[in-house]
Amino acid sequence: MAFLESIFGLIGDLTWGWALIPFLVIFGLFLTIATNFVQFRYFKRMFRVLKAGNQSADPNTISAREALFVSVGGRVGGGNIAGVAVAITLGGPGAVFWMWMIALIGMATSLVECTLAQVFKEKQEDGSYRGGPARMIMHGLGKEFKWLAVLYAICLIAAFGIGFPAFQGNTVAGAAENSFGLNRFITGAILTIGTGYIVFGGIHRIAKASDIIVPIMALGYIAMALLVIIINIAEIPSIIAMIVGNALGFEEAVSGGMGAAIAQGLRRGLFSNEAGLGSAPNVAAAADVMHPISQGITQSFSVFIDTILICSCTAFVILMSDVYVPGADVDGVVLTQNALVDHLGAWTQYFLTIAVLLFAFSSIIYNYYLGENALSFMTPSPQALFGFKLVLMAIVFVGAVAPGATAIFFFSDPMMGVLALVNLLALMMLFPILRRVLKDFDEQRKAGVARPVFNPEDFPDLELDHSAWHHKDQQEA
Repeated sequence: MAFLESIFGLIGDLTWGWALIPFLVIFGLFLTIATNFVQFRYFKRMFRVLKAGNQSADPNTISAREALFVSVGGRVGGGNIAGVAVAITLGGPGAVFWMWMIALIGMATSLVECTLAQVFKEKQEDGSYRGGPARMIMHGLGKEFKWLAVLYAICLIAAFGIGFPAFQGNTVAGAAENSFGLNRFITGAILTIGTGYIVFGGIHRIAKASDIIVPIMALGYIAMALLVIIINIAEIPSIIAMIVGNALGFEEAVSGGMGAAIAQGLRRGLFSNEAGLGSAPNVAAAADVMHPISQGITQSFSVFIDTILICSCTAFVILMSDVYVPGADVDGVVLTQNALVDHLGAWTQYFLTIAVLLFAFSSIIYNYYLGENALSFMTPSPQALFGFKLVLMAIVFVGAVAPGATAIFFFSDPMMGVLALVNLLALMMLFPILRRVLKDFDEQRKAGVARPVFNPEDFPDLELDHSAWHHKDQQEA
């Protein structure tokens, strides 16, 4: 076991330790410039997806809005509550500024990876769609790169499908035990049954659950933060000045100064919004949309919600409180909890616990779908998929009732680092295709088309599933 830990530790050092984060930042800047700042050009268009009437006409598929909420449910988690608190403590208030910066360029990265996942999606026998980096590599780069697609799928199953659900189960059970005194076995049983009910319903039930859970948890948390901000509205200018001043090195809050702020902000921001990691494209490809860029814009909005909105809520709540001490050794959830109590009273600790429960549960079902999608690429066997669902339920239960057992999933972060590198490599090689698809969308918009439609016949050199794009026929009819 010690040998395996050392091997995966080395993989983690070679990815997250020094290579991956600068790579993600530089690549995000490149995509932003090369796409002519696409995330800003179509920013207003992002909000269209929230319209109540935005539903898929095909009952076998999920809508763009449902795909948005599934991905937000996965992106939004402990990183938005605990991770932000840790970043501010270790990196100072300036870490918030660098979180914002990585989110703004990450919006372009997410748009690109999710658009390409849509381009190469496949229609299934039941009428649903599947896609993601593994299929994107196979159809976009060719069968000689199948080994790269398989490597990606294995890492996705290991990290998101197996490892992270155990940690999320542990988070839920720990929060329920600390706040409500609920026995871990009871929490584990309830969580496992709930997880099983949703995952055995497939992507449709996952989407429906996320369509309910995510707006409740996100809007509830944002509303609580806005209440704190309104109460302390006079402090806003000084808080923003402190964030910017610390970020640019004009004032130092922790040892390491500007360097610590940059390191913590970028790291926590990337961990939170997952832009470039290749996870969200698996969900994005399942959506029934008229043009790949449309879902790319939607997923760019997902990054905005995660970091610019929800992470900022946590940051302002903490920085406006009297409990924040830069450089202190404190648990992230505890710091956020204490900050809320300082502002609004003891009852808010229970509110935060419920928020953590919802965040963690939405992440579990999101992580399951990522693992399922990767497994479907590896094998079409229904028995394998059924077995994976049972394994996931067992992992969630073990993670909830035996917190020490999560130590065996030490491979999760290193595997996530590998799949991120594979995804970024594929995005670089497929970027010329993205440029063509984006040009098609831009030209239709300039021609006055309100809702551009993707016609696969305009890309005869690409290995596309023409049956996955039926909107052209509808438009002509």
